[in-house]
Amino acid sequence: MISFSRLSQIFGGVSFGLLTSFSVVTASLKSEGYQLNINRRDAESAEKEVKENFQLYESRLKISVNNVSFKDVFQEFGVNGSIIIYDSTNNKVYEHNSSRNSQAFLPASTFKILNTLIALETGVIQNDVSVLTWDGVKRDFNVWNQDTNLRQAFKNSTVWFYQVLARKIGSERMQKFINQVGYGNKQIGKPENIDNFWLEGALRITPKQQIQFLQIQFLQKVQSGKLPFSKRNLDLLKDIMVVEKTPNYTLRGKTGWVDKTGWFVGYLEQNNQVYYFATNIYMSDAKLAPARIQITRLCLEKLRLL
Repeated sequence: MISFSRLSQIFGGVSFGLLTSFSVVTASLKSEGYQLNINRRDAESAEKEVKENFQLYESRLKISVNNVSFKDVFQEFGVNGSIIIYDSTNNKVYEHNSSRNSQAFLPASTFKILNTLIALETGVIQNDVSVLTWDGVKRDFNVWNQDTNLRQAFKNSTVWFYQVLARKIGSERMQKFINQVGYGNKQIGKPENIDNFWLEGALRITPKQQIQFLQIQFLQKVQSGKLPFSKRNLDLLKDIMVVEKTPNYTLRGKTGWVDKTGWFVGYLEQNNQVYYFATNIYMSDAKLAPARIQITRLCLEKLRLL
């Protein structure tokens, strides 16, 4: 029998996908006659309900294993890293370097996904074309040194823009939303750390938790209609996150880089299916920045996607 603790540590009890040391695991759950309510904002009550659900049905959980290796992709780029891809339609998880996928890192600019939602929800910024005035301080990238709107700031990963948003949101409201969505270890530090906790503070998140966060926001809770964020703001974020859109698929995501850790997290919509992904690499040099997206694309292509 599969214990709840094993299931819970992977996706926090939200998903029925089960990760193991294998590259791919498929989990199916027969849950007739019972529907899990994941919309409670009381974390303890929600966790208890999830646990009861798994205890009730864990004996019916069937697992099949399939091997798909992404090792050659990482070798091609000469980087150490990991990737996890979750096929939400078929409850399949594909991964490389499982131990790294369970390791917690600073989220860096991938936190802009949640920061954007919180800023919109609290009204500290109204929409994607709302502009913040540059303070005149010269920073590392020329695209940062100008007045910027939300859409541009997300695309250019403009740090100062999101620091302003975080200060306007404030520590108390920021912590409340982070607790509600269960983001990583939920540690944002002291109020004076409000504008850097995702870059050099206490906040940490694993690649597996990145998948969990994306899945909760864009799949399960969206369908329920009961969210810590409005549908309007989620739809706006989804539009801002678009990296590539073709007649066949839409790729959404956000990169990040801090302390030699490079990220690319997001999801692919193709053939009426959703594939969530989190790529994490050891990134010692800015020259490796393109590899984050390139590795992700090649791994998705190995699954006959894109």
